[in-house]
Amino acid sequence: MLVIGGGLAGTEAAWQLASHGVPVVLVEMRPKKRTPAHSTDDFAELVCSNSFGALSSDRAAGLLQEELRRLNSLVIKTADSHSVPAGGALAVDRGTFSSYLTKKLSSHPLIKIERRELKQLPEANQITILATGPLTTEALGEDIQTITGIAECHFFDAASPIIIGESIDTSIAFRASRYDKGDADYFNCPMNKEQYLAFRKELINAEQAELNSFDRETANFFEGCLPIEELARRGEDTMRYGPLKPIGIWDTRWGDLKDKQVRLKKRAYAVVQLRQEDREGRMWNLVGFQTNLKWGEQKRIFKMIPGLKDADFVRFGVMHRNTFLESPQLLKPTLQFRKRLNLLTAGQITGTEGYAAAVAGGWLAGTNAARIANNLDPVSLPPTTMIGALTHFICTPEGTRKSKGGFQPMPASFGLLPELSIRIKNKRQRYGAYRDRALADLEKVANDLSI
Repeated sequence: MLVIGGGLAGTEAAWQLASHGVPVVLVEMRPKKRTPAHSTDDFAELVCSNSFGALSSDRAAGLLQEELRRLNSLVIKTADSHSVPAGGALAVDRGTFSSYLTKKLSSHPLIKIERRELKQLPEANQITILATGPLTTEALGEDIQTITGIAECHFFDAASPIIIGESIDTSIAFRASRYDKGDADYFNCPMNKEQYLAFRKELINAEQAELNSFDRETANFFEGCLPIEELARRGEDTMRYGPLKPIGIWDTRWGDLKDKQVRLKKRAYAVVQLRQEDREGRMWNLVGFQTNLKWGEQKRIFKMIPGLKDADFVRFGVMHRNTFLESPQLLKPTLQFRKRLNLLTAGQITGTEGYAAAVAGGWLAGTNAARIANNLDPVSLPPTTMIGALTHFICTPEGTRKSKGGFQPMPASFGLLPELSIRIKNKRQRYGAYRDRALADLEKVANDLSI
């Protein structure tokens, strides 16, 4: 059994195979060959952010996480045990999270690790899971195109900068929750209107980093992870309705929030938030600040943010090309290629977006590869579950979005689930009903699979 790629999907897939008693070879090209985005050689390295999204199971990302917990996902359980404070989100200490998973896989007697670049897929009779992620190498990408007869799709993704916590000026920045939900786990840097407009102007005029084979006039960004400078270009208030949204964020030093006159006079025009990156709180990332600015420009402009004048940067933001398959034309809901049933795929290369979605694909592909190896029929999860809905969306031609760009990556969303039998107007109650139905239907599948 072969798994290609040691990201989130490949890590989960290899573990599921081994857990079913199937020997597996996990091929990871790092450190033999580097990528534009990774900084370590560990498995399941989190590149963009350290957050898996909302933790509550009545949110789409949270439901996806809860389904994976009930399916005994190694990656999600590791995220739980290596979590850092993040209000209502599941965020992890990237270093300890990836290090633990690397040691876990490396010590399993049924998992063999091979550090090498694989430029071609193996023969058709070899059961293989393709989990190379959005940074699939050019050589392997060309081989995949040759086999499928379909050209790759792509978009450009970016990562946020990280700064040292001790360099944050706490006489200006203050601790509070994100959008007034959960504990005060975020640092908040408030801006008045003048500061905000000056900051936006510099973002718009800043010098961009060059991207190989990339014409900026035809840039194809993933809408759910736009560079901060791209948001700035889209309108004066776009950032204020996005990552710099000030609603519900209040510094008690400003006075009594209940006093309307104080509230109107003191409230921030925009707020930049920083989320804890490691368990000790030494490092903090700028939430929503994915960027393709040159590093010198990042240092200059981001120090304009109140409270970050003396910011000490651990890592600057970077942008990279994300490759994904035309999955609706190629895949079954079991994540098998329709024309090559011994070849499965998982993770962001399938067109799912988000860490938990990548893990879900790894779980399903790993489980089905094990079933194929054991002469059992592969399974697909019900579309009433979040994993099933997301998988069916990317694997069903009529389920693709009718957008100008054709098939585009899709994150977890309650909009993917079939409607409830009874209409519920209250959104929170409606999402709770979606959750209850999903977990009940998942339990039936888990029982059938003896999980």
